[in-house]
Amino acid sequence: MFKQNQLRRAVLLALYGSAALALAPSASAQTASPEAAQAGAVQSVHVVGTRRTGAASSTDTAVPVDIIPMTRLAEQGSQFDLAQTLTNISPSFNSTRQTGADGADLIDSAALRGLGSDQTLVLVNGKRRHTTALVNLFGARNRGNTGTDMNAIPLLAIRNVQVLRDGAAAQYGSDAIAGVMNIELKKSLGCEAVTGYGQYKEGDGENYLASAYCGIAVAGGTFGVTGEYLFRDRSNRAEEGNPRIIGDSRSENQTVYINGEIPLATGRLYTTLGVQRRDASSAAFARGGLGSDDIPSRNSAAMYPAGFVPFIGADVDDRYGTLGYRLPLGEWNADFSQTYGYNRLDYLIANTLNASIANRDLERGGRGISPTSFGAGGFSFRQLTSNADFSRFYGGVFQGLNAAFGLEYRKEDYKIFAGEPGSYIDADGVGVGGNAGSQGFPGFQPGDATSRGRHSTAGYIDLEADITDRLKVQGALRHERFSDFGSTTDGKLAAAFRLDGGVLVRGSVSTGFRAPSLQQVYFSSTFTDFVNGEPLDVVLAPNGGAVANAAGIPALKEEKSKSATVGATWSPAPSTSFTADLYRIDIDDRIVLSGRFDAENYPALGATLQTLGVGQAQFFVNSVDTRTKGLDITASHRMPLAAGRLNTFLALNFSKTEVAGVHAPAALRGFEDVLLSERERLFIEQGGPRRKATLGFEYSQGKFGSDLRIIHFGPQTLGTFSGPPVPNARYEPKTSADLSFSWSFSERTRLTVGGTNIFDVTPTPQDPNETDNGFKYESVQFGLNGAAYFARLWHKF
Repeated sequence: MFKQNQLRRAVLLALYGSAALALAPSASAQTASPEAAQAGAVQSVHVVGTRRTGAASSTDTAVPVDIIPMTRLAEQGSQFDLAQTLTNISPSFNSTRQTGADGADLIDSAALRGLGSDQTLVLVNGKRRHTTALVNLFGARNRGNTGTDMNAIPLLAIRNVQVLRDGAAAQYGSDAIAGVMNIELKKSLGCEAVTGYGQYKEGDGENYLASAYCGIAVAGGTFGVTGEYLFRDRSNRAEEGNPRIIGDSRSENQTVYINGEIPLATGRLYTTLGVQRRDASSAAFARGGLGSDDIPSRNSAAMYPAGFVPFIGADVDDRYGTLGYRLPLGEWNADFSQTYGYNRLDYLIANTLNASIANRDLERGGRGISPTSFGAGGFSFRQLTSNADFSRFYGGVFQGLNAAFGLEYRKEDYKIFAGEPGSYIDADGVGVGGNAGSQGFPGFQPGDATSRGRHSTAGYIDLEADITDRLKVQGALRHERFSDFGSTTDGKLAAAFRLDGGVLVRGSVSTGFRAPSLQQVYFSSTFTDFVNGEPLDVVLAPNGGAVANAAGIPALKEEKSKSATVGATWSPAPSTSFTADLYRIDIDDRIVLSGRFDAENYPALGATLQTLGVGQAQFFVNSVDTRTKGLDITASHRMPLAAGRLNTFLALNFSKTEVAGVHAPAALRGFEDVLLSERERLFIEQGGPRRKATLGFEYSQGKFGSDLRIIHFGPQTLGTFSGPPVPNARYEPKTSADLSFSWSFSERTRLTVGGTNIFDVTPTPQDPNETDNGFKYESVQFGLNGAAYFARLWHKF
């Protein structure tokens, strides 16, 4: 009888062999419908990366674009949220659920090509979407980054997701260094609903989904309305006897999205509106009870004699809206729009205490009691974007020339709110008995509170021409000026040439930039600790503040990039396509979060900090150059099989990021090992797997359907807390598989059941004393929860 790993290897070898046969061209292959097509399949849609009016396909573009239809995934997919759905389909996309990472446990960050989450621009219907107010800090893979919350948009509202795997700052502005993701929402007529349930094989982490979409005709146009309720309960993989809770955070999402347009005068008025409220809670590190060193410093014997786990809760308020008008102006097409984005996170720390309050109560003859919950403050980010875009197609220039130009004005605001006093005060006096602030997450202090803003203006020109029926050339130029750091001008040139036999060769070169986020510039967090016997503040100091200035930290400026892509597509038959693209991305002056500087690792600076009452300080600083090289490969094929149809797709990403240089500010030269330690360097270089592959088989026959997806994650190496000479933590390559079966009771009703990570694969075990989350492995590759099962019922009204 096979052991589990032997069975897994046998199945995977058989499937990879089947893939080789399935990818062979077939003269009798049928054309798949958009509902049946999946990642990599050939179809004609409007795609991100071009402003040309009319249809284009992913194998006809001058730059690499993945077009991922979401209809089938929303109806019968194994994942209930967008981030995890894309993780299991797009090899260049990475998102892992964190544990033990404070706010990063509550909002899944996402990134392309192994770069940071704030180096990918996200659009909704071609309009810029706002980032979150959160800066990923403790334990997060995207440490020091902000990003876009992909899970704020319900799956059932989405028509497709387009992934532009190429630098595009010259076309779309800041953040588009790694690429651009455009989420196209539905506005088709008809109503449908989906209910779903899932849980891990361990019996925890239950998921409940209820989602409905209805597209209705209004005043000659169409509006699609989507409502969703999604609940995810905690999971826990901590070993028996470990008081920690290791796994998914608890999350309850309530979301409404509206998308549509109506004719008005000579044009069309369009709008997108979205609101999500999220009640989320993650588990912090456990505090010990009687007999531990945590009493009275971090616990009270009267409150939690057996120890306790604090819960970091958050109310997340996310809002998005676009109002626009498209109309012809003579020979030109004009598009005027106003986009609003808002994200706010308020912390509520529960099952906790302020040990200093409890200790003061004890000293005054009480039992040693503190409140058990605190409002710890929070932050918000608001973005207003005004666009005026114009385009025109000249049929008599070359074989056709599309000219586009536009203007953009963007205003951004960032605020930090102080928590209630009990969340941060040291009630019994600094250094006496209990530690200050709420355990698990000390609240923001009044000195951390801030309200800052900036604005930017931009203008661009974008030209795309068919020079001949074989040669396509595209060029873009964009100038952008920011009120806080100055201006930048970036350009892009791309070309594609069609050879005989369905082969197209393509390439692009571009420069790009990413403006420092307001969150990186002004984030501030302070708590009091004892340093060498003295009560001093530990500060994550905002840029331009007294502490950062004393340390010689210069004002943050933009990251600059140079990108190059060269590749080819091949479509030997309407049912078959292949793409392969090499890329290189060089980023200068990348913004990173430094290590902590103090009197021990930098005596001169430490003395300066202590005069300000600061024991340890860390900063955001432009100090790292990186180089990313990679290869993307996709293949898709459709063919009849038996009495049904088989769709097969294969997608691979090979990527390697290296720190090419560390440039410390003058005041910190000679201390580069503190500025960027081995551990922090590895977070940059190997925040995501260095290779990833997805192999999918979708078979349908009559009322029956099946979906098998194999996902391979390459190795990752992360640093340890102790650092050298303690060896780094190496995570071996792992391969997971998802499997589902569907039965259509009618054309309007379908039931899907299946499992994810069906072989129950987990990351390589490590020393828990050296990991970031204090567990035997990090939340890397596909996460740490193991196998899960689900059921989903879809009905069309």
